[in-house]
Amino acid sequence: MTGSVHFQIAATDGAARTGAITTPRGIIRTPAFMPVGTAATVKAMLPDSVRATGADILLGNTYHLMLRPGAERVARLGGLHRFMNWDRPILTDSGGFQVMSLSALRKLTEKGVTFRSHIDGSRHELTPERSMEIQRLLGSDIVMCFDECPALPADDRKVAESMRLSMRWAQRSRDAFGDRPGHALFGIMQGGVSRELREESACRLREIGFDGYAVGGLAVGEGQEAMFGVLDYAPGFLPTDRPRYLMGVGKPDDIVGAVERGIDMMDCVLPSRSGRTGQAWTRRGAVNLKNARHQDDPRPLDESCGCPACQNYSRAYLHHVIRSGEIIGSMLLTWHNLRYYQDLMQGLRDAIAAGQLAAFVAAFHATRAEGDIDRL
Repeated sequence: MTGSVHFQIAATDGAARTGAITTPRGIIRTPAFMPVGTAATVKAMLPDSVRATGADILLGNTYHLMLRPGAERVARLGGLHRFMNWDRPILTDSGGFQVMSLSALRKLTEKGVTFRSHIDGSRHELTPERSMEIQRLLGSDIVMCFDECPALPADDRKVAESMRLSMRWAQRSRDAFGDRPGHALFGIMQGGVSRELREESACRLREIGFDGYAVGGLAVGEGQEAMFGVLDYAPGFLPTDRPRYLMGVGKPDDIVGAVERGIDMMDCVLPSRSGRTGQAWTRRGAVNLKNARHQDDPRPLDESCGCPACQNYSRAYLHHVIRSGEIIGSMLLTWHNLRYYQDLMQGLRDAIAAGQLAAFVAAFHATRAEGDIDRL
């Protein structure tokens, strides 16, 4: 990596790595899980609360922020860090995935994508150059190049055409990004579940040259087995001295499997979204706090967890506020889920550093196999 942003690997265990990305706004310990603050907020959480869970970096999204409140407005107000009161690193997704998954009347050309907003139907255009401009206006520390992400399954010809378009856009993103000391630009590998297309994509990205590399186009309908199949080889196509980011993943067992295969960074809306729907992620599996079995239970959600939900409240109380639709229910469960995810990442980092990853992974799966904690 260049300038004042650099990546250092401290230890390896098999394909897994632990280390740190150093930025002017702070150190990102890897493997890292990035909570998603799509619209300049991690839903139901204050920034200090997110930091207290152990998060080093947040993710924001170009698509959502360009639509509301607008990148130019955020820039006038001092940039995204100041706007959302988060002074540590921020990675912004380029908007390509959301254009595919959320927008209406999408039209794809060599230039970019025109689409209508899912909010109000207004017409917008997003190109590699505009994506770089928006992310510059936001002031994000790690910028993602603009890509096209087809949903899977898809036929090989469509995946190949999409990947090669994304590689042309990657070059344009690199050119538009320019030289920005203190900020990093990541390229995005595409290619579906084809080893040949993944290798071609990685080769082109290496030729262009990026500060980090994402494995994109997964967790879009292919299933865990196929995703792990790609991750068995795809990280090996990328430079070993750059961070590897798996986009949009995922459940705890997805994260563990990805780290085993050499992934350094991940993000997902799951822990916060689950927190708003009454689901808690724990070392023994998922817990549905809406279930009536919890209504008279005085025990903590998870006695081994240090979050406020587990330290200060009973399952009975959590069940009550969630069933009643009280805002504190979303707050407490989101805090718990994010703390669980960050504790999992710390456990993975410690295990890799000690050369004990296999034992950690075995214990992780064995504990979850014991059964859902809400039945105990």
